[in-house]
Amino acid sequence: MNLILTIIAAVVVAILLAFVIVKYIPLKLRWLVSILLLLAAVFLVVKIYDGVMEPIKFNKEKKVRYAKVIEQLKIIRDAQIKFKDAKGVFAKDKSSLINFIENDSLVITETINVEKEITLGGGITKKISVKKIDTTGFEPALKYFKDKPYKEMFSVPGTEKEFEMATGEIEKITGLFVPVFEVKTEKKEILKGLPNHLIKQELEAIEADQIKGQFVSVGSLEDVSTGGNWPPFYDGKDEKTDSEE
Repeated sequence: MNLILTIIAAVVVAILLAFVIVKYIPLKLRWLVSILLLLAAVFLVVKIYDGVMEPIKFNKEKKVRYAKVIEQLKIIRDAQIKFKDAKGVFAKDKSSLINFIENDSLVITETINVEKEITLGGGITKKISVKKIDTTGFEPALKYFKDKPYKEMFSVPGTEKEFEMATGEIEKITGLFVPVFEVKTEKKEILKGLPNHLIKQELEAIEADQIKGQFVSVGSLEDVSTGGNWPPFYDGKDEKTDSEE
């Protein structure tokens, strides 16, 4: 919108200047006007270039910032999933989650098929195969996080903020309550320092290839989900941001 207004204003000014030059400026002074017009044209070109490049630069920078934030959210999600595997619920705070990673263990299980004979009645029996889960040992939770910055996973990259985390439970079916969690941070904090009008547009994003809404988040307090609200390309292992190409 700013670019369109700049172009319209430039056209109006150009028309007015042309009228003034023809009607009021003596011939011997028109060389000076030509120089001023040249400078004005250069200024206009710069403004148009900046207007075109501003959203392009914004989109590149936001992807870089979002990618760093999402990597942290993925670590928290992985930790919460392991925590639930071990304890049946999600961790309520960051200290519980970090302590779990550093000091707790996960059960190692093995699933085998076992033949079982059942009676069908009338002296008839039948052998069926059933799955049996056996505990074969334990492994430290730290094994899954030793190469990840889990101690700083709650710090929002590029800001002085920490992720907000909440847990709860929802009724999946009648009488069955399932634990849920959500971790989030505001997009405006991540994008601080970028043009305000573009940040405002980003907070209202609804397109499928954008992070919708005002937060970058993982999990949900309303649905049974451990997914993030970011588009799939942020999950690509070899995905590069535009600035890295």
